[in-house]
Amino acid sequence: MARVRGKNTVPEMRVRRLVYSMGYRYRLHVRSLPGTPDLVFRKARKLIFVHGCFWHRHTGCVLARWPKSRTSFWREKLQANKARDRRNLRRLRRAGWRVLVVWECQLLKTLPLSKRIGGFLVA
Repeated sequence: MARVRGKNTVPEMRVRRLVYSMGYRYRLHVRSLPGTPDLVFRKARKLIFVHGCFWHRHTGCVLARWPKSRTSFWREKLQANKARDRRNLRRLRRAGWRVLVVWECQLLKTLPLSKRIGGFLVA
C-alpha cells in the first residue's frame, strides 16, 4: 500500500485539468482543513474532493468491489475510510464550506461532470 498515492492521482489530475480549463483557479491539498480537500476555492468557500470508488466505498459502483483475500482487514480499513469521510464532510459543512465529491467512475462522462462542477462553482 506504500505505492498508493494520495495526491496527484490520475482522477484528480483529470478534474484539475477540467476545472482549470473552465477558467477557475484553486489551491491544492490545504492541510488546515479536515480531510485535506483536493481543490479549494477559498473566496467562494467551496471544496472539491476527488474520491476513488474503491478506497472511499462508492455505494452501488462496480469499482467498489470487495477484495477476495484478507477480507476482514480490508472491510475494517475501507469502512473506517468511509466513516472518516463522513466526519470530515460534517465538520466542513458546519464550518460554512460547500463541498462537492467527485467519484472516479463519474470521470468517464466528461460533459455531465463539467456541467455538475460548473453549476457547483457558479451557485
